[in-house]
Amino acid sequence: QVQLVESGGGLVQPGGSLRLSCVASGLIFSTYRLSWYRQAPGKERELVAAITSAGGITYDADSVKGRFTISRDNAKNTVYLQMNNLKPEDTAVYYCNAARLYIGYWGQGTQVTVSS
Repeated sequence: QVQLVESGGGLVQPGGSLRLSCVASGLIFSTYRLSWYRQAPGKERELVAAITSAGGITYDADSVKGRFTISRDNAKNTVYLQMNNLKPEDTAVYYCNAARLYIGYWGQGTQVTVSS
């Protein structure tokens, strides 16, 4: 079965950094577009960043542009989200998504809390 497992979340102070990882199994990883979403309490899930299957094109939401970087390592079946200069408004559960054609899969999420 397809499985996406996120890790790397935690509690950090404003201005700190975290690197999230999502390891996929049960799919041909290199053929999937990968994305990071986040959802804060009481708000809808929003797209944070995305990367094409070959890694040649990336998208970053305006709210994180210049601070977050998405990357992938197809040899390791892993997508990363490097988060720098974190702000309290970045606090949310972060989810990994893999999509191809009309098929999509979600991880269970990892909590990121930015607080002093």
